Amino acid sequence: MDIVKANLAYHAGMTLEEFLEKEIAEWRHSPQRRMTLAAKKYYAGEHDILARQRTVIGKDGKRTPVFNLPNNRLLDNQYGKLVDQKVNYLLAKKPSFQTEDKAYGKKIGLAFNNRFLRVLKRIGEDSLNGGVAWLQVYYNEQGGLAFKRIEPEEVLPFWADADHTELDAVCRVYGIEAYEGREKKIIEKVEFYNTEGVRRYQLVNEKLIPESSDSHFSFEKEGVKQGLNWTRIPFVAFKYNAKEISLLKRVKSLQDAINTIKSDFMNNMQEDARNTILVLVNYDGTNLGEFRYNLAQYGAVKVKTVEGAPGDLKTLQVEVNSENYKVILEILKQALIENGRGLDAKSDKMGNSPNQMNIQSMYSDLDLDANGMENEYQAAFEELLWFVNMHLANTGQGDFTGETVEVIFNRDILINENEAIGNCQKSEGVISQETIVANHPWTTDTAAELKRIKKEETEKQARVDDYSEAFNTGAGGNEE
Repeated sequence: MDIVKANLAYHAGMTLEEFLEKEIAEWRHSPQRRMTLAAKKYYAGEHDILARQRTVIGKDGKRTPVFNLPNNRLLDNQYGKLVDQKVNYLLAKKPSFQTEDKAYGKKIGLAFNNRFLRVLKRIGEDSLNGGVAWLQVYYNEQGGLAFKRIEPEEVLPFWADADHTELDAVCRVYGIEAYEGREKKIIEKVEFYNTEGVRRYQLVNEKLIPESSDSHFSFEKEGVKQGLNWTRIPFVAFKYNAKEISLLKRVKSLQDAINTIKSDFMNNMQEDARNTILVLVNYDGTNLGEFRYNLAQYGAVKVKTVEGAPGDLKTLQVEVNSENYKVILEILKQALIENGRGLDAKSDKMGNSPNQMNIQSMYSDLDLDANGMENEYQAAFEELLWFVNMHLANTGQGDFTGETVEVIFNRDILINENEAIGNCQKSEGVISQETIVANHPWTTDTAAELKRIKKEETEKQARVDDYSEAFNTGAGGNEE
């Protein structure tokens, strides 16, 4: 708790609670938290366009809302598509954990099971939306090591270094529903984690009210409950990039422009003769509001001749060129894909039968972004494996702190299967069978596939031996 202690020492006379109250108040309105909340809304389809109003210049020269004009609010959620694309590309398949110790490998597989993979995908969404996602390490009711995803807008971290690689403490602020009498309310809770344990508070009118202090976890030994603390903060940060920048920050203006151009096109298409600009000649009456109402109600207008001048009704129409909208929309979508470093699945490079070079070129931007994200995730898994190793050592399952683990993310990339299979066949005798099997597009588990191949070869050899034995026995019988 060096950083927190240093701050308390600098601000003489401040208690820990006073320090946290100031930090929480500042953090609530921080740019990163606001961007995180906005990104979660955009991912869920709650864009700024939904609050748009049609306005005109009023009598005072300022814009005034109007309600008699079409006001379409069309939403084309390209941002949500971009997030799903990146998450599924990098995290749809279960990561591989390679280690020389097979027993250790099995224990890692049990810790990072399919349930963990589901949590990891949600972590991927959080890190893209908020720039950084959070996973809490804890012990469940059965005494097993477990991992819980924490909403990124709930976590206020205190870093021990400028590069944000080592946590000094973590403050979690979250709300729970509770009844006060017959009224349901949201009660704000605060948990402060450091290496000395966890302190729990209730936040009322921006003031912290202490509730309890506990250890990180507890074990029951010989009927006695013992509290223990990790020597590290039981939170692991999964970053989208080193700067912890949200994906939305790169593409928000482009996403808003796409929504606006589509909504404007619909507005222009719907502005027919009953709500466009009308030119009246010798109109019977001067109340334009009444005229608009009658036009909308009856679809007819009365005009008359005044002093020999015939009455008339004309409209000023603006030609809506749909091609202009198509071109602008295409430019905006392409810019969003490029700035978001995504995959253009409708690219001309796909063609009828794209070769592997074309496919790799199409995935280049997505790959570059995934490389940075993978680098940050590997560092996060290194932190996570420390907790797994401590758990295994403390529960008598073995000391694996010296073992090295390589975390491999199996990316879900499109390939030309015919070309890949052909390359595998051509590699026979040049590289090992294991490498060929691992790179075959139909292989899901290399070790299991090699076992099947060995079993088939053994069975095939057994059939050959049986046939040879039967043939030799028969031939010998004929000689006799």
